[in-house]
Amino acid sequence: MTKDFYIFRHGQSTYNLTGRTQGQTNDSVLTELGLEQARSIGERLKDKGIQLIVSSPLKRALQTAEQANRLLNVPIETDKNFIEVNVGVVEGWHYTRIMAEYGDIFDKLHNPQDGTDDACYPGGESKKQVRERIFSGLEYWSNKNYNAIAVSSHGIMLAQTCVALKQPAQEIKNAAILHIRKDDGEWKIIEWL
Repeated sequence: MTKDFYIFRHGQSTYNLTGRTQGQTNDSVLTELGLEQARSIGERLKDKGIQLIVSSPLKRALQTAEQANRLLNVPIETDKNFIEVNVGVVEGWHYTRIMAEYGDIFDKLHNPQDGTDDACYPGGESKKQVRERIFSGLEYWSNKNYNAIAVSSHGIMLAQTCVALKQPAQEIKNAAILHIRKDDGEWKIIEWL
């Protein structure tokens, strides 16, 4: 059976605007532009037959799901499998400080094609761990009685989904939407919306 997933990155957040890394922090919320971007996600998904939105439990992702849902009008569930990467000790730091203190790790983590799967900040999570939990969540929801599910998530999550599906990851903009499909047990990328 075919299952379609539309995974989107949250709208612009307060941390995005100020150049701070968010990771799993939960005090970063959508800006006015972020709210507009979130509503545009609903507009782009309104004709896709979405039956459910599954969201990361972080505020910025939940706000995005709620705004997109103004047009979709479907149930919203949360799933920790779709939370952003745990960045450990650098949580909330400005990117300039991270580059100064952990530049080598930053380069490995922010280059999806780097191939260094086990690099992580102290106390943080690796790209490999992110991919494992993403696909744990996707497999779980693909076994539910829905044919089209939207997932409100984060940039690293989307980049690592691309890596797992052997597609070069690009810079993931706020409100980007990736359409993937599970068909006969195989996952594949369909398109960016």
